[in-house]
Amino acid sequence: MTTLSNDFLLATPMLDFNHPKIQALITQRKWRDLPQYDAIGAIYHYVRDEIRFGYNADDRLTASQVLKDGYGQCNTKGTLLMALLRAVGVSARFHGFTIYNELQRGAIPNYLFVIAPERIIHSWVEVYHNERWLNLEGYIIDQAYLTQVQNRFANQCEPFSGFGIATKCLATPDIDWNGEGTYIQSDGIADDFGVYSQPDDFYARQGSNLSGVKKVLFRYLLRHLMNLNVNQIRANGVAS
Repeated sequence: MTTLSNDFLLATPMLDFNHPKIQALITQRKWRDLPQYDAIGAIYHYVRDEIRFGYNADDRLTASQVLKDGYGQCNTKGTLLMALLRAVGVSARFHGFTIYNELQRGAIPNYLFVIAPERIIHSWVEVYHNERWLNLEGYIIDQAYLTQVQNRFANQCEPFSGFGIATKCLATPDIDWNGEGTYIQSDGIADDFGVYSQPDDFYARQGSNLSGVKKVLFRYLLRHLMNLNVNQIRANGVAS
């Protein structure tokens, strides 16, 4: 049996899984009582579907803040997923990338797309299960939102890019936990920054997507407009 570094189980400033709200959630859901396979699946599907797809104020939010927000994107939902997994004793690590901005078109309205950098910082979570590391990325898009995009575009199994999705098959993407990797944006990856034990270290090195005036505008205005658009799609579907 492989002996893993304890680094993959640590709490960090971002992975603040000792926060009372996170501990209360774990106790309420009884995730510590489950076998590892079931615990990974229960936590994964919670983050995928009960933490809705949306845009937070910053990529570097703590897990407890993402839980409080109740929504997130690849980086912030990944922080919460890592924290919850580690809190129940499952080793998890961070893999950093960039993605091309075109896969966000539709989720980001066209009138706001000018602010999006060409390449956007992206990440997924790697979880250690059955003596191997598995990639988890399919948690980014909640099922309710995905279903609305599928209803509009998924006539058959074809590659699709847009609305926060980049997959070889929109009709049946690999998003359900079954002991293998899950993916929903992987076909839009541009750069691979490699694996980090802690997300804190990645963001200290790579920074965030926006700076200066654009960052302020995003935090206080633009992301709210983007979230209105995402919520509209989730509630009423994609306009023709």
